[in-house]
Amino acid sequence: MPDPKDILGSIAGGRVLDVATGSGGFIHFLFAGLRDYTEIIGVDASPRAADAFAAAFKDHPAIHFVQMDAHNLDFAPASFDTVCISNSLHHFENPVCILQQMSRVLRPGGRFILAEMYRDGQTEPQLTHVHLHHWWAAVDQAVGDHTHFQTYSRQELIDLLATQELQDVALSDFLDTTEDPKSPEIAAELEAVIDRYIQRASGHPDLQSLGEALRQRVHQIGFHSATTLVAVGLKPVM
Repeated sequence: MPDPKDILGSIAGGRVLDVATGSGGFIHFLFAGLRDYTEIIGVDASPRAADAFAAAFKDHPAIHFVQMDAHNLDFAPASFDTVCISNSLHHFENPVCILQQMSRVLRPGGRFILAEMYRDGQTEPQLTHVHLHHWWAAVDQAVGDHTHFQTYSRQELIDLLATQELQDVALSDFLDTTEDPKSPEIAAELEAVIDRYIQRASGHPDLQSLGEALRQRVHQIGFHSATTLVAVGLKPVM
């Protein structure tokens, strides 16, 4: 199975679109991994993402942020050489619509990149990540934030990608082997996040109890980032 870094290193990115970019976390991976690029545009519907994005890329004049709804990308058809989305597909109730919008703005022969963590086939410390993520999504839903859902299985991601009729799709699984599941630093970071979400779940005692159980799991079993499926395909040339 190909290494995601090897795949990216073979791609001349050209004009790149990163959908649901947030603060631009995946863009760091892109500009470090792509063979080259002329411009990278990150789009996100959240106005809060703009400041963090600007701070992260203030020294990169070819990298820009645009506040935009991914359900209706305000770009011309076939206007990008590369389109990508990373660990954000589970934030959309209609993921096929998002993928269709990405395909629309991608030129024929351009590269389509999907990177998304999945819930199955994980080790016990990785399942801590999956369970935490699903708890975070449940808390967000309970307080009225309907832009956060549970993660997909690996096969569900492959099936979603298949709706776009891409060619020469290369699949690889990315796992950060440098992580220590019992890292005190990671545990301390998670403590803060769990505290925040328990407070956010005020009025939902079952969710607060689940948060405390997951806190114990972090310390007893450990935490390791879930494996990510990285898929790269070509839009057919008609």
